[in-house]
Amino acid sequence: MIAVLAVLPGCMKGTGEGVVSRFMGMEPTATAPGTNSARPVSANVADASPIIATLQGRRSAISPGTPYARVAEAVIASDARVAEAELRVARLRAEAAQKNWLPKIGPSVSLNSLGEFVAELVIEQVLFDNGRKIAERDKAKADVEVAAVALVEDGNTRVFEALSLYLVAEEGREAGAHFARAHKDMAQFEWVMNERVAGGVSDMSDLNVLRQKLASIMARQQRAEESTRTALAELNAMSSRRLDELRGLGDLRAATENAPLAVLRAEAEREVSMAEARILRAGHLPGLGATGSVSKSGDVTGGLEITTDSLFGLGTMAELNAIEAGKESADRRVAQARETAEREIASQSRQIEAYRRQLSEARLLTVQAKQNLDLFQRQYEGGQRQVMDVVGVYETYASALETEIDLRYQAARSELELARLKGALAEGAKI
Repeated sequence: MIAVLAVLPGCMKGTGEGVVSRFMGMEPTATAPGTNSARPVSANVADASPIIATLQGRRSAISPGTPYARVAEAVIASDARVAEAELRVARLRAEAAQKNWLPKIGPSVSLNSLGEFVAELVIEQVLFDNGRKIAERDKAKADVEVAAVALVEDGNTRVFEALSLYLVAEEGREAGAHFARAHKDMAQFEWVMNERVAGGVSDMSDLNVLRQKLASIMARQQRAEESTRTALAELNAMSSRRLDELRGLGDLRAATENAPLAVLRAEAEREVSMAEARILRAGHLPGLGATGSVSKSGDVTGGLEITTDSLFGLGTMAELNAIEAGKESADRRVAQARETAEREIASQSRQIEAYRRQLSEARLLTVQAKQNLDLFQRQYEGGQRQVMDVVGVYETYASALETEIDLRYQAARSELELARLKGALAEGAKI
């Protein structure tokens, strides 16, 4: 009986989508349900999944050897990789689902009406299930795809957070150095004014104004330095090695060939929804199963039975229609995810162009401010300008430099955000 039940499903292969074949999915050219073409089926889920193949082939926008690359390598190396553990669980479940066509066997122990225990060995085999087993295998495979997308998303987000902290630290360093130079130059003006006040040439109010300016510059320098220390402390906490000595920015390539991760996630979740809909549909339809049992006395019994998960009712047709409507909803979610990703990428691209244009204009203004400062400095040395006149022009020059620094890092953050939207901060093959 056990041998017959094990062989019977394999003999029924090719009678329709609902047949559970013991060889389906294991042959080199197994035909997918609902299609007429044969395709290779691999035991490795990654080989048979276009989504996972796309993830593995993703290129990173970070150029090798740059400070960005060193930061990314350090934080990926120290990642707890929770998403990787979840992917491993999903793959094990998919591996188990590939064997769901096999007969199930186990003991059955009950207490009869005479108060005696009755023990039997029972074997069950599904012969026809309206495609439920195939849908369960497809769902397990789709769950692996969702977990794989989550793994890449996790790496992409981690690198983005690390590089954002690195940009904060770099901006703080550059701003702190700028304020240190400004403080040194303003201190020179303060010394000159102090001598003029001591000699009775200038009023004390001008000296007080300069001292207030010095105090303001010092406070801004301290804020910039504190921002750098805080960002570096957080960055080192998530890195496998200290990055205090790392300096400079890194180039980000376009990586236009990468599909947005949000779209890949929506496609993977659509496959899950489609498989779940097929499972629910199969549960409302009758199936056919074979059972057999062997008692402790050696008696063998067996037979066929009609199986169903849900009984028919007045709302059954509405439930089936809802299941079909869910498939369309899954397709629309993919289209919506694609549209949202394209809008965000287009908006961020325009923002980068705007920052670059503003940065170019800021550099020109800085050059002009420096020329005016040099002119006022010469006029001051020639006795044509007062100290406070030169101080006002110097403040304009220092403000132009500060704006240039701010725009440079605004542009860098926008480029980083664009790479995050494209999912191009983590290379698929390395993850």
